[in-house]
Amino acid sequence: MSGKYLLDTNVAVAVLNGALDLSPHRASGTELYLSAIVAGELCFGAEKSERVEQNLSAIDRLIARCPVIPCDATTARHYARLRNRLRGKGRPIPENDLWIAATAIEHGLVLVSRDEHFDQVEGLLVESW
Repeated sequence: MSGKYLLDTNVAVAVLNGALDLSPHRASGTELYLSAIVAGELCFGAEKSERVEQNLSAIDRLIARCPVIPCDATTARHYARLRNRLRGKGRPIPENDLWIAATAIEHGLVLVSRDEHFDQVEGLLVESW
């Protein structure tokens, strides 16, 4: 099925490690994106690794196939709204994941993640690959 998807960090790591092949999704016309937050988390992982340059090169190749969506003032408003709703429910999720969810909602993207806590975010469509 074609569509527009935002990859969460755990899914991007699976791609980088060769545990997930995006070819079938891309062949079906699927558009794949990363958020700036995910790109930052990936680069942090590379920087603390023993193979910094090799891992950064792999991330650059992934970014060439999955463009990075920046955070802006609209993303910040979505983030604040989501954080406040979850705070009110007593169900917070990690800060970076709130930014990732806000990006997906702002751009009308389905979030691809293996984290169940995203199910708590109203208005967020989530799939697990």
